[in-house]
Amino acid sequence: MASSPPSPSGPPAEGRRPHVIYLAIGFPPAAKSSTYRMRETANQFVKVGWDVTVVNIARESWELDSGIDLSLLDAVDPRVEIVELPLAREDLETDLRLYDEARALNPNGWVASLRRRQTKTFPEPNFGEWRSDLEQAVAKIHREKTADLVLASCVPYVNLAAAWKLWEDERVPYAVDFRDGWSIDVIDGVEAFARDSEEGRWEKKVLDQAVSLWVVNDPIAEHYRTRYPEFADRVHVVRNGYDADSSPGRVHNADPDKGLVFGYLGTVNFSIPHLETVLNAWRAAREKEPLLAHARFELRGHIGNGANRGANRHAEVLKEAEADGVFFGGPAAKAEVASIYAGWDAMVLILIGGRYVTSGKVYEYMATGLPIVSAHAVEHDASNVLRGHPLWTGAPGLDVEGLTESFIRAAHMAVETTDEEHAEAMAHANQFTREALMSVAVKNLVEELAK
Repeated sequence: MASSPPSPSGPPAEGRRPHVIYLAIGFPPAAKSSTYRMRETANQFVKVGWDVTVVNIARESWELDSGIDLSLLDAVDPRVEIVELPLAREDLETDLRLYDEARALNPNGWVASLRRRQTKTFPEPNFGEWRSDLEQAVAKIHREKTADLVLASCVPYVNLAAAWKLWEDERVPYAVDFRDGWSIDVIDGVEAFARDSEEGRWEKKVLDQAVSLWVVNDPIAEHYRTRYPEFADRVHVVRNGYDADSSPGRVHNADPDKGLVFGYLGTVNFSIPHLETVLNAWRAAREKEPLLAHARFELRGHIGNGANRGANRHAEVLKEAEADGVFFGGPAAKAEVASIYAGWDAMVLILIGGRYVTSGKVYEYMATGLPIVSAHAVEHDASNVLRGHPLWTGAPGLDVEGLTESFIRAAHMAVETTDEEHAEAMAHANQFTREALMSVAVKNLVEELAK
């Protein structure tokens, strides 16, 4: 049986604030969905009296990846120290002048060779080769300012190696925020790797000694409690929630004479067939419902990464749908979110996966106080979150006919919703503010560490 979680070496010396090293690759200004959770986590540690050192990669690396949003830094507590390591994904480089001959002549072979090299030190494509740099970084930070805790946010999972190394060498306790989990494929709902695989051995070894494990929903938590029953009491559901400043914060009055506006804001990471199903239902709803005859469907967010960012088949499909009132407006800065939502009359929640996926966007969409069309699997954790929301049209699944009716119901909700119904919708959303959720999570973790 696994050993008990480690005990901290003792409280900080008198007068010294406790210090957490937060392995948060994806922290602002990275334009990633996980960045909001990371930002609030760091801020909450500061609020409970801790010093925080965030370990991220250089913003130039995020420019090659998902992009950056400098406005995200505005809400980072100025007392948070950020260390940016000069690491980047080689496969995302788009400057042909930097390619060697092997990559230029045989790009597929070059990528295969890269993957083999990357997984030699840690079993994770794209990131495994970062292990040594991350281990050295946390060791250096600890030498310069004693750490009382390491919190590793994954992905990338190679962060676990750095947390483990500092535990091995210095007995610094650590906790893990898996968010979506590692050994569970949340999209297909199956085991991602066997227990006796290299990944499986790493996961068990790290979790055996972890103070706590955070995941974003109950199905993922149940997976880990079942897989590691001796660790079950250290598994905690920490939902993503939404940032209060993303909500328009007022009753919205739709004007059908000007044409209703439906909106999607988020990463365009769903498949082409998924997107086409939504657009076909939108087209059918416009043809069937007079309220939608002149309606618009606006999509905002990032499409793809690296060389495919902003220029791929998704972008082409959206361009082809402009005749049906569909418009893609590109990425949106965090500072723009509330005003964008204020200009829409209904939300379209397009999500991949099923019961193991929640997505942070569901909380933000609820906080708009607008009708919500669900374009995702029926058995999806977002359905659990939305259940009880008075302006939700339900989850018909990825079915054109069912989604057509959802668009129509949402149109009627947009023009017929009373102030009382809007208040009820907002009350349902208010329980999921990110600040409230993360403040509880951080306080509980600090208490666990002190046991």
